[in-house]
Amino acid sequence: MLEEVLASRTAAAAPELVREIEGDRVRCLACAHRCRIPPGKRGICRVRRNEGGTLRVPRGYVSGLQIDPIEKKPFFHVLPGAEALSFGMLGCNFHCPFCQNWLTSQTLRDAAAGAPIREARARDLVRIAVDRGAPVVTSTYNEPLITADWAAEVFDLAKEEGLRTAFVSNGYATPEVLDFLGPRLDMMNVDLKSFRRENYRTLGGGLAPVLDTIGGLFARGIWVEVVTLVVPGFNDSGEELADIAGFLAGISPGIPWHVTAFHPDYRMRDRGATPARTLLRACEIGREKGLHHVYAGNLPGRLGRGEDTVCPSCGTVLVERTGYFLGRVVITGGGRCPGCGTPIPGIWS
Repeated sequence: MLEEVLASRTAAAAPELVREIEGDRVRCLACAHRCRIPPGKRGICRVRRNEGGTLRVPRGYVSGLQIDPIEKKPFFHVLPGAEALSFGMLGCNFHCPFCQNWLTSQTLRDAAAGAPIREARARDLVRIAVDRGAPVVTSTYNEPLITADWAAEVFDLAKEEGLRTAFVSNGYATPEVLDFLGPRLDMMNVDLKSFRRENYRTLGGGLAPVLDTIGGLFARGIWVEVVTLVVPGFNDSGEELADIAGFLAGISPGIPWHVTAFHPDYRMRDRGATPARTLLRACEIGREKGLHHVYAGNLPGRLGRGEDTVCPSCGTVLVERTGYFLGRVVITGGGRCPGCGTPIPGIWS
């Protein structure tokens, strides 16, 4: 039984991510649910469990493991053309009906979900990255906040090898987990799913903690890019897209915003895929609200220059993209436009 297999691959939670409360209950600090977990019970994520007053958390396995282009995460302002070793575990703290990784994310919540796992050691993951020449190690596929303890173990070894580290997350974090990750995390892609509290309630979370996470990452000097899956009839109104763009621009106009196309999946098959014109309109809205770098994704070849990085000062095309494939790259190693010298925020070397 998968639940028993996962229970055998655990360790005590990092002390920074748990607080003892009365009667052997513990409070988990890995995500904004802040679950109060009695002995023998699990948190909302189903993978963090109280065993006799000790919070046990996932360790020592992977479900997904592969080398991806950094653009697939998506990070467009990080080492263009680089490869990232991507690893994931099982479970999530949300239950999004449009999830495109539901086989791994909804394990132990949905009887139809589940994916094979294999034993792994942190040092072996880092060695694969080094041997493959991948300069970035990324926790992704499931929600990495709920397995942050294991990611930290991997990232500490990755740092010793001079590698960059990344999360691809829904951003439902706490200040405690951001402080815990801060010394060992270079970048995070945050999935801002909506700008409406009622929408977030249907997904199993809340809006405010995600907004706090984006601001908290920026304040801590952790590189952040934001992605919004634009779902017809859910979050695609011009008003809501403008609210998202305005919020991001208020933190920094240099934050890249990726607006990506939805396709019918999992429990949301009652509507069509996102048209290209909707994404291009979202890009226009983002720029009107003051964002310098807005990208359209998931429809390669149908988005004009919507996937390119362009200098906001002189209009020079700095990085050409079609999907995950790069064309011309002229941005300098120091992250400047070669035409006018404007600095472009990101991690370029």
